[in-house]
Amino acid sequence: MTNLYLLATSPRLPAGVMTAQAWDLIRTHPVFAGVESETVEAVRSAGEKVTIIDGAEGLDGSAAAQAQQFRDGAIASGGSDPGAVWLVGADGDQDFARALGQQLLRPSGPTATPQPQLELVYGSWDPPGARLLDVVEVMNQLRSPGGCPWDAEQTHASLLPYLLEEAYEAYDAVQSGNRDDIIEELGDVLLQAVFHARLAEDAPEGERWNIDDVAASLVNKLLSRHPHVFAGESVTGSGEVLANWEQIKHAEKSRSSALDGVARSQPALSLARKYLSKAGKFGLDVSAPALPSGITVPADSEQLGDLLLAIVAEARELSLDAEAALRDAADRYAGRVRAAEAASTGG
Repeated sequence: MTNLYLLATSPRLPAGVMTAQAWDLIRTHPVFAGVESETVEAVRSAGEKVTIIDGAEGLDGSAAAQAQQFRDGAIASGGSDPGAVWLVGADGDQDFARALGQQLLRPSGPTATPQPQLELVYGSWDPPGARLLDVVEVMNQLRSPGGCPWDAEQTHASLLPYLLEEAYEAYDAVQSGNRDDIIEELGDVLLQAVFHARLAEDAPEGERWNIDDVAASLVNKLLSRHPHVFAGESVTGSGEVLANWEQIKHAEKSRSSALDGVARSQPALSLARKYLSKAGKFGLDVSAPALPSGITVPADSEQLGDLLLAIVAEARELSLDAEAALRDAADRYAGRVRAAEAASTGG
């Protein structure tokens, strides 16, 4: 029985990184391919011969010619295990595989002669996250000469509005629960990270960084902030995990205040909440301003929302900017927090 092996490998792994089964087939059968490639070169570097079949002669249509010549080569191989290996190209060689399958369905020679058996063998697979490499490559092409004029014009500053916009859209998508929307919008957020990293590759010498620097920073952070996973420490629950996270972060950043690192560009309402949360986590006894006389906070979420909306509406009638006013109030509170910290340390 003649065996025809279509050996497929991941184009996202280094050429030559293949399973033992793949290398055994290569070493015991004639090897063919449609074009020169890194995989072909890796096989040759290992001391094995690879014959290129370009399909230019023999039959009408290069794919059909390639299939026929490959099949003939396998049958002619003889030996105790006749057959041949085809190194599938990066594009999948679909036309070749289709032509080969059609030829195997047609009788050839005496009816008693068994038809060659076709088997698809995976020499390597895409590892998890492999498509991220494609994102990096596509972004590189867009920013390189001959790519997209709009992408070529962008700067870190010009992309900032998109960074916020895409984050908000991803937030909405997650809340909606729509699978396709979540995937798409998180992809747009990922694009912003990859875009900024690609821009940084064009920075002056000494200021350059790339997506690998971003990934390395993230990995180091995850390792250091999870000692209960990677360093053998034990925790009693998620509450202790969060407390450890804040302590490790505070030590790593060498910050002088519990409020250092809070993004002031976030909306004023979330900024105020973050300041209050940070002060509470570090046990700082700094109270927020008391409510004016006659105003109480409803315990019901809907009523609270209505109250906040009413305040915004009233501020608008008075030509006041509620967002700016709350941000100023949050900054004043932050000033009191920092003063309390300085007093407690004698600073």
